[in-house]
Amino acid sequence: MFVDRFATMTSVLRLHLTGHSHLVFALMTPAHSTTRVLVTGATGYVGGRLAPLLVEEGFAVRVLVRSAAKVANAPWISQVEAVEGDAISDASLDKALAGVDVAFYLLHSISTGAKFDDLESAMARTFAEAASRMGVKRIVYLGGIANDENLSKHLESRRSVGKMLAGTGVPVIELRAGVIIGSGSASFEMLRYLTEHLPAMVTPKWVDNPTQPIAIVNILHFLVAAARAPQDVQGVFDVGGNETITYRNMMARYALAAGLRRRIILRVPLLSPRVSSMWVGFVTPVPASIARPLIDSLINKVVVDPAKSVLHALPPPPGGLLSFDEAVKRAIERTNAPTRWTDASRPWAAWDVAVTDPAWTGGSLFVDEREQTTRASKAEVWKVLSSLGGSTGWYGFEWLWRLRGRIDSVFGGVGMRTGRRDQHVLRVGDALDFWRIADVKEGETLLLCAEMRLPGQAWLEFRLSTKDDGTHVVQRAIFRPRGLAGRLYWWVLIPFHAIIFPGMLRNALAQAEKS
Repeated sequence: MFVDRFATMTSVLRLHLTGHSHLVFALMTPAHSTTRVLVTGATGYVGGRLAPLLVEEGFAVRVLVRSAAKVANAPWISQVEAVEGDAISDASLDKALAGVDVAFYLLHSISTGAKFDDLESAMARTFAEAASRMGVKRIVYLGGIANDENLSKHLESRRSVGKMLAGTGVPVIELRAGVIIGSGSASFEMLRYLTEHLPAMVTPKWVDNPTQPIAIVNILHFLVAAARAPQDVQGVFDVGGNETITYRNMMARYALAAGLRRRIILRVPLLSPRVSSMWVGFVTPVPASIARPLIDSLINKVVVDPAKSVLHALPPPPGGLLSFDEAVKRAIERTNAPTRWTDASRPWAAWDVAVTDPAWTGGSLFVDEREQTTRASKAEVWKVLSSLGGSTGWYGFEWLWRLRGRIDSVFGGVGMRTGRRDQHVLRVGDALDFWRIADVKEGETLLLCAEMRLPGQAWLEFRLSTKDDGTHVVQRAIFRPRGLAGRLYWWVLIPFHAIIFPGMLRNALAQAEKS
């Protein structure tokens, strides 16, 4: 047994962190290549990231989704088998689980209403029975750390789901995690938005409860390792990061990592979880139906039991567990997922937000988008856009552009500089008034990055495409705010944007038509 287990473990995997901080798994043997896995919850936070990583590992991946349309735009969809159905239907489960070796159970129903726990238990029972019936060799379940005596309804339901899954004889590896740090995680998004939106806040006493957060890249590592573990490995294992901190401390350290001023947090004993969830729903885009059970869980101490540590059964990440600060840094810098999942030339793109994530994940991003079709050719339009700034100006309301430059100079910024190096040639890295040319595709796209002093980051983008007998132009002003000041800045400028941006596009295309 020892020899078999050692051989299996040594042929399992090596985990490398690339320069882009995304996961690349390399196998020492191809023994897993015929392993078929089913990923449920592929439209969720963890499932949407796990499925493509399993594909990269060479597993034969099947996903169970209620609607294939929800994953139709996922860049990895052509590499997996998608089965439509739900976890409560025997027919769809039998189809999804047929021939499966390892089934990942990543489902929850916390947003379905007050009786979500009954639904979760019913789904888990039906799934476990189907897995047993179809000969599944292992279920890997991601739940929540539940070591307190008086558990919240959410954590109690997570624990009950684990018991249901293990009740039919199919071996189960249950990984229990606390707060997952990564852009897209509901718990992390609450932390992000509360900290960024509120310089000062009044919080319930749970703000000082201990928790053991863990980075999403580490969760993905243990999930993949669970799929490869020897068959005799089963049971309940706690998964946490390398330090225990309070929610108050997490908010303070997030503010530091995001370049925000120190947050003032006052604790009071009067706010109930219901009032807290309503407040979170009002202040952040996280739906109250999701915030409520998550906030309820904050009353519990969510800390790894050393006796149940996952490290007793599964190998740690080769680079070790990420610290909380490093996990937050990666989430803010959006480097938790492979850059090939998106267009890396778009620096505001949420590299660690999957296409299956809800719209409210990934942090705030304000966009002013204008589009217009002109009879001028792409070459004529590109010639006009190539001469923006400098002596040409910005095609309207020049005094407002100069005023913005003057204000920037007063506050120590670059102002309008001296224009641009070449009035008709675009080179990546060149200065263009108070912009910097960030990306150019000749005749197709132009991306400018703002260098004026701002409470956030700003870009100006133009995209050209041929349409009928003319050219379709999309112009976007994109702003990622930093803290409350960034949001106020954007809101104050909305009236000016309504004047400047439509006029700029209209006048530029009129000039192209004259050409």
